[in-house]
Amino acid sequence: MANLGVYIQVPFCQTKCTYCNFHTGVVSPGRFAPYAAAVCREIASHRQLLASAGVTISPLAEPHAQSVDTVYIGGGTPSLLEPELLAQMLQALHANFDCSFTEVTLEADPETIDAEKAAQWAEAGFNRISFGTQSFVDEELKAAGRIHRREDIYRAVPILRAAGIRNISFDLIAGLPKQTRASWRQSLSEAIALGPEHISIYMMEIDEGSRLGLEVLQSGSRYSAKEIPSEEAMAEFYELAQAELKSAGYVQYEISNWAKPGFESRHNLKYWQREPYLGFGAGAHSFSGTQRWANRHDAASYVAAISGGKSAIESVDTVTLTLALEEEFFLGLRQLSGIDLGRIERQYGVTLAEKVGELRSGGMLEKQGNVLRLPADKLSVSSEIIVELLRCVQVAA
Repeated sequence: MANLGVYIQVPFCQTKCTYCNFHTGVVSPGRFAPYAAAVCREIASHRQLLASAGVTISPLAEPHAQSVDTVYIGGGTPSLLEPELLAQMLQALHANFDCSFTEVTLEADPETIDAEKAAQWAEAGFNRISFGTQSFVDEELKAAGRIHRREDIYRAVPILRAAGIRNISFDLIAGLPKQTRASWRQSLSEAIALGPEHISIYMMEIDEGSRLGLEVLQSGSRYSAKEIPSEEAMAEFYELAQAELKSAGYVQYEISNWAKPGFESRHNLKYWQREPYLGFGAGAHSFSGTQRWANRHDAASYVAAISGGKSAIESVDTVTLTLALEEEFFLGLRQLSGIDLGRIERQYGVTLAEKVGELRSGGMLEKQGNVLRLPADKLSVSSEIIVELLRCVQVAA
């Protein structure tokens, strides 16, 4: 029996961060229960809904064909929901799949955590909390539109530990407005001192999908757009994080992720290793191995469709051999363990020795036996290297 990951999207927030380019919204708490009910109904009816949307019925859609071992409830800020609603979603999975949960993650913002909630999360089966920490500097948090402050992080961690949560992850963003080398070092130091089992470091993205990104692209000054560190500074922050986290005993296993040994995100590894997963909720994505599909992003539209017994899937794409090969590199090379080049050449009928040789000679790739990987000092330019690797590659028909 193969293992399956399940992602559940909760697209609600208390406020919209200036840098956010996700499809999330600020809504009345009265919409939480109907949304959770729709997610539970989608889970219960997933086989019929997949068939009606043109998704090829595969082992993913068959009952008891696969065992769900990881669950990730993300957003948005799913910790806003009442614990009972979150528990109902996990119960719906138990009722419709064979479940052998090893890792059940809930994304939470520090200011939403209290002792009663934490105890109920643990009782429901959540054993991993992913914190939207972002920074330990209040000035940076204010500029980014975050509600929580440094003291909220320090208050929340002991609450989770007391509730029995033994797997905590922090998110930090390199490149926030007003961030300096000194303040970045402070955030790293304080994060490490609190001893989370996992730390994710994300580079600030500048695109028109966020208020801050659009302001930067339009050369405006709102949202502290003029106080964003340069690309060179962000790269320096990333390299500093690599050094500091390694020194503290964290192992970098993916471009943006570090963990204490044994605490790598089992769920997220499924994405990078192209293992199957099902997504439920507005905007959730799924992958069967041969197809990718996505639900509509608008939460109200999603609830209306599911409540009416209709599929909320808005796009279904077949994964061609060419696309699959691209994914093997774009996703696989994110992992510092690398990929099996020999397997890829056999599976896709391609020969990459010449191109790999060129990139190795330029210090862009490392190869040991059949294992191909990015050098640790080239992770910040991974996309450019992978694009070059795929240039002129032809997949055998």
